[in-house]
Formats: sequence, structure tokens, C-alpha cells
Amino acid sequence: MKKKWHLPFLLVLILGTWLAYQQKHPQERYIREEQRIFGTVMHVTYKAPSSFADDYMDELRRVDASLSMFNPRSTLSRINRGETDSVDEMLREVWQMARAVSEATDGAFDVTVAPLVNAWGFGFKSDALPDSARVDSLRALVGYKGVTLTEDGRMVKANPGIVMDFSAIAKGYGADRVASLLRSKGVNDYMVEIGGEVVCHGQNPKGKAWSIGINKPVDDPESVSQEIEKVVELSDGAMATSGNYRNFYVTPEGKRIMHTIDPRTGYPVQHNVLSATVMAPTCAMADAFATAFMVMGREKAQAVLRAHPELKAELICTEE
Repeated sequence: MKKKWHLPFLLVLILGTWLAYQQKHPQERYIREEQRIFGTVMHVTYKAPSSFADDYMDELRRVDASLSMFNPRSTLSRINRGETDSVDEMLREVWQMARAVSEATDGAFDVTVAPLVNAWGFGFKSDALPDSARVDSLRALVGYKGVTLTEDGRMVKANPGIVMDFSAIAKGYGADRVASLLRSKGVNDYMVEIGGEVVCHGQNPKGKAWSIGINKPVDDPESVSQEIEKVVELSDGAMATSGNYRNFYVTPEGKRIMHTIDPRTGYPVQHNVLSATVMAPTCAMADAFATAFMVMGREKAQAVLRAHPELKAELICTEE
């Protein structure tokens, strides 16, 4: 009679052991999440046993508290208002990256361009287009070399009127911070996208490299078309796109004003590059160089690419 209990007891023992193992080693699965941050939408897909949304959203809130010029309590906002000159770790890191891209692009990328962007009707809207005298006066406030980061962590401005805006690198940096957090949790397969800026590693749910589409430029600021020009496969790297084809306006005289302002001249760019997509080791780098290439135009961007083999780019131009 005792032998009849052996098999049920064995099954219970095996089931208990399996349940205990599952509690300690829960099965990984691909998790897809959508959040709102930095005034845009973020999508995160990653393979993990459970969600890390609370963790990475806390990280992005720290990015906002450091770099946002729209958050009045951020470190950057307080520096812009002259209330402090002390930088935090994130602001120091992003400033150093931004300055490196500025130097690599002969000043085409410049985080101090905000006064000119606003004057031309983007960012904080301006009531009228600036004349040459207004542009010249604002150029005195523009120039990354007018800002110095000291060894003891102080940001010194040559002119107190200098205003910094890290919008052209902050989304990419935020994506990098999320990716770094996921890696610290043991996640090897992930895709992080914030407002079109993407960083990927490993494989997608189909076991292949991540497929990231580059939107086809549409010559209509009101268009919501998402037609794809090209698909890029990424398994370890980042991609960011900057473009002029949606963010522009037409004056009553019929003149088209593009949102990309050349910080060196003070005027909107006038060339045939509609969008610049950059693949780079980090999303912050891709984000910044994509903006710079929209300022530089095709030939000068190609010269930078030849000098920086770690970068790849897809420039979409008009036929002219």
C-alpha cells in the first residue's frame, strides 16, 4: 500500500521545485511599453522577466531636472537665468558631448543658438521676422565658445545673456540613459525610441536585428504621412533623424522659413537637404550630428563623415 504514494509524492516534489525555481528565475518575455516624456512619445521594447518602467521613467525625470529649458526648476533653467553656475553630472556630460560635436562641425551644432531660433519664429514664437540689425545683435549672444566649464564644476558665460538649449541632443541622451539602465538590469535585447531617436541592442522578438524606418520627406507641414523611405537594421547602435520638411512656415510674401538656423550666420539654412539620418555609437551623438548636418548641407556633411568613420548617414535631398 505504501508504494502507491511514491508517484504522487514525487510529482508534488517536482512541481514544488519547479515553482520555487520560477519564483527565483521568472521567464523572460518581450515587453512593449509606451510613455510620454519631454513633450513627446517614447516606445520601449525589451526582453525581461518584468517591467522596468518605473526605473527608467525615474531616470528620465532626472534628465528633465537637469537639461530641460522648459522645466523652470531644472539645472539648465537656473543657469540660463543666472541663479547658479553649478552643473550636475548629467549637464556636465552632455555639455562635453555637445562641445565635441560643435568642434567637429565647425560650429554648425551650437547649444547657444536659442535666441536666434526664437527670433525666427520657432521655439518661443516671435511676432515678426528679424531684420539684419536684429540678427547681428542676437549673434553677440550665440557661440558655444562663450561658455566655459571649469574644473570645479562651474559653467561660466562670457555674456550673461547667453541662453543654452540642449533640445537637439537631450532626447538622444535620454534614450542612451534608458538603454544604460536596462543593461544594468541584465537586459541584452532592447529598442528605446524617444520622439524618433532610437538606440538598439541585441535582437527583436523575431530573433533578428531591429528594423528602424526612415520616414520619407513630405513637403507639407500639416501632413501626418508615415511613408517609409528606407529601413535600417540595427543590432548595436543608435539612429537619429533631423529634417526641415515639416517644421517650416511660409511668410505672407511667399518666402519659406525653415526651422534649422545656422548659428554661424544667424539665418535659416537654404540648401537642398530635406532630412539627415545619422547612425552612431550613442543616440546623443547621432542626435547632435543629425542637427549639424541639416545646418551644413550635403558636401560639408560628407566631409565630416569622412573624418569620422564611427558615423554613418543617410541624407535625403531634393533633386535640384
